[in-house]
Amino acid sequence: MKVFVTGGTGYIGRVLIPMLIDEGYDVTVVDRQFLNYDDVKKEYDEIGCKLFREDIRYFDPNLLAGQDAVVDLAALSNDPSGDLDPVKTWDINYLGRVRVGRMAKKLGVQRYIVASSCSVYGFREDIADETTKPNPLTTYAQANIEIENDNLRLADRNFTTTGLRFSTAFGYSKKMRFDIAINAMTLNAFKSGKVKLMRDGNQYRPFVHVIDISRSILNVLGQEKEKVSGKIFNIGSDSLNVKLLDLANIVKNKVGSANEIEWYGDPDIRSYRVSFKKAFEQLNFKTIMTIESGVEEILSKLRSGELQDVPQTHTVEFYKKLIESEMNSLRYGYNIVSRIL
Repeated sequence: MKVFVTGGTGYIGRVLIPMLIDEGYDVTVVDRQFLNYDDVKKEYDEIGCKLFREDIRYFDPNLLAGQDAVVDLAALSNDPSGDLDPVKTWDINYLGRVRVGRMAKKLGVQRYIVASSCSVYGFREDIADETTKPNPLTTYAQANIEIENDNLRLADRNFTTTGLRFSTAFGYSKKMRFDIAINAMTLNAFKSGKVKLMRDGNQYRPFVHVIDISRSILNVLGQEKEKVSGKIFNIGSDSLNVKLLDLANIVKNKVGSANEIEWYGDPDIRSYRVSFKKAFEQLNFKTIMTIESGVEEILSKLRSGELQDVPQTHTVEFYKKLIESEMNSLRYGYNIVSRIL
């Protein structure tokens, strides 16, 4: 099967692509990839993955010709980064992915999987499942709802569409992110001996390892079309609906040298728990990675020096610098962010 992956050099993509190749898929990646392109291109060439440095809003649709499936990962990647520039978030996360879905169908691609997020459920006391009315609180979450609605409606007997709502990701990737809860806590504990925790610690979040995210995509690609077409699945584990205070204690215990929780910020209202029963019952999908194993791997990479705390691992701060560069460059008529993002 030929699989076309948008955003395939990002945090999820750098884990997913080797797994797809190992399973025998013929993989093509389109990604704007404005960092370390030559290194990633060499890595992907070596494993037999074709990489095109293109923007989903503008790439030649003929790249989709002859593809069997699309995995649409391209997006500005979480709630805080999305709210830095809501207009651009909407342009990429919604309009860009609408374009990908419609072009894929027009050019005869048979399957389409869109990456979404459990953050669409917003703040709630009850446990959300796929029948729960979404309550998007951010531009990022709203764009995910709209892209699900539009692209899942494209489903027919010749075009299978599936939406995957991922829990908050964690775990090691070659395109590392230290701006998401477990990864950030682990880094801070390693560097300072303190686990930083946003008040008040009683907020729940569902978590899923990036390996399990990738496994869920492989699972859907291998399913019979009628099992997944036009459907949405939450991806995660009931056991990984965790209070952030409990999470902080897990990280503190694993790091060993960390013996203090450092509180910061205003209370975070994004508290929610999610049911993953549907994916288990209908797809026989079950996660295999634990928070403990994810923290241990990140610590191992940090201690060995293989993993570094560099600016591009902090998505929000990196985007802020791009926006500041744009504001300065506009004086000279050169829009950096528009060209990059």
